[in-house]
Amino acid sequence: MTKHYDAAYFDRWYRGPVARGEEIGGRARLVRKVALAVATAEYHLERPIRSVLDIGCGEGPWRAPLLKLRPKLQYLGFDSSEYAIARFGARRNLHHARFADFAHLRPCAPVDLLVCSDVLHYLDTRELDRGLPALGELCGGVAFLETFTREDGIDGDTHGFKRRPARFYRQRFEALGLAALGSHLWLSPGLRDGVAALEIPS
Repeated sequence: MTKHYDAAYFDRWYRGPVARGEEIGGRARLVRKVALAVATAEYHLERPIRSVLDIGCGEGPWRAPLLKLRPKLQYLGFDSSEYAIARFGARRNLHHARFADFAHLRPCAPVDLLVCSDVLHYLDTRELDRGLPALGELCGGVAFLETFTREDGIDGDTHGFKRRPARFYRQRFEALGLAALGSHLWLSPGLRDGVAALEIPS
């Protein structure tokens, strides 16, 4: 059965009863994730962040808490959902693209914070590998790559979930030159030389 990222999908996972608490798409949980990503990026950049690229942004839920923290930052989002782009694209600076389009798509200069949250584990390997190099090239600071594996206890939307081992993603991220910081955060290739040995897990 084909998966549709339509209004019903977002209502269920981001606005319905399942999303009102601390789990799945809960607002409080999102705010903490955004704060963590912003603080980590600014720690390594040693300045406030100015730019965010959100790949697989859905309706752009990261935008509001990001702008609350840093009102002057530039937010740019891309998603494959025609519904989300038609409804929120103009107001939230969201644009239509599949992940594989990033094999060639470079919509901006490298950003301070790159977000690809809850996306990669739903992609076929061919599409994943086509778009993946963009994550390394478009990240000029820190990337938040929230990705789940077969080692994790999965709650929420399991339709189309690819049960890959953690090493599958770790090897690919490291091949891009990204360095693991923990908590789904990865340091850009350009900043790796400036970190202390114990800031990056061995």
